[in-house]
Amino acid sequence: MTAMISTRTLGTGPAAVASGALGLGLMGMSGMYGPAEESESIETIRAAVESGVNLLDTGDFYGMGHNEMLLGRALKQLGLDRDAVRISVKFGAQRGPDGSWLGYDARPAAVKTALAYTLTRLGVDHIDVYRPARLDPRVPIEETVGAIGELVQAGYVRQVGLSEVGAETIRRAHAAHPITDLQIEYSLISRGLEEAILPTTRELGIGITAYGVLSRGLISGHWTPERSTHAADFRTHAPRFQGENLTRNLELVEALRTVAEARGASVAQIAIAWVLAQGTDIVPLIGARRPDRLAEALGALEVELTAEDLAQIEKAVPKGAASGERYATAQMSSLDSER
Repeated sequence: MTAMISTRTLGTGPAAVASGALGLGLMGMSGMYGPAEESESIETIRAAVESGVNLLDTGDFYGMGHNEMLLGRALKQLGLDRDAVRISVKFGAQRGPDGSWLGYDARPAAVKTALAYTLTRLGVDHIDVYRPARLDPRVPIEETVGAIGELVQAGYVRQVGLSEVGAETIRRAHAAHPITDLQIEYSLISRGLEEAILPTTRELGIGITAYGVLSRGLISGHWTPERSTHAADFRTHAPRFQGENLTRNLELVEALRTVAEARGASVAQIAIAWVLAQGTDIVPLIGARRPDRLAEALGALEVELTAEDLAQIEKAVPKGAASGERYATAQMSSLDSER
């Protein structure tokens, strides 16, 4: 077993959740980045938990339920103590049998129905943090959060989280029920939360679980212009991976590589360490699908960035330097965090 990683706390007071300094995002294990091998995925989960990564993040719409069933099998196969891990679940995204995206449903009845199916797929009796994947524009956030709050009272959910919502929505939700954390994309090339969202969560004592810290592999140091993607891979249609956008973004990666090599670290480790350095209220989610990629990510915890390092990183990848939006136009329109 490898050395245990340090811990961080998401949220404050009764809403607080103790987490390892890094969490594991499971989305890529269910087809979002193309095919994944199940035994390798489960081995990655095992290695993560043995290293002290106790926050496991999934969504009921990842692979139309496949991701939750995969995690359920992993928990059983590995003999993991339910209380040794923190399971974070997103719900509400509606999908068709062809995998198409049909919008979001966060009505109170839908919230409770979704949780019933989630508990069954995972084979557990409670979820640690339950959150709507996006804001449902037809449903006041107070109603959605209120429904999750009822599930907290009933013992099926421990804490309430949010995902990709803006400062005003965060305030309204937190007034209806204490919020533990906001899950939102945050990386060297996705820094939109810094202007209004991060100051709001810090004012209210709400943590951040940061996904996309390597921008889906784009700033991992492993992506090349010649790399092909599977037809089902999200990145096949992501603006930052297309044409001239990709060329310019990989130029930023090469500038970051110079900083990483000077520190004796990989590009991925520097990118993750940068997110870690933005505050102890932030827990980066690592989307590793293989043990070797997980091991590389864990190495970021040994990289202590100095003020000079941070200045060099900022020079290599200035704020706002990324080319292309983080999602296609239709998906960007669903992000309350971008309004």
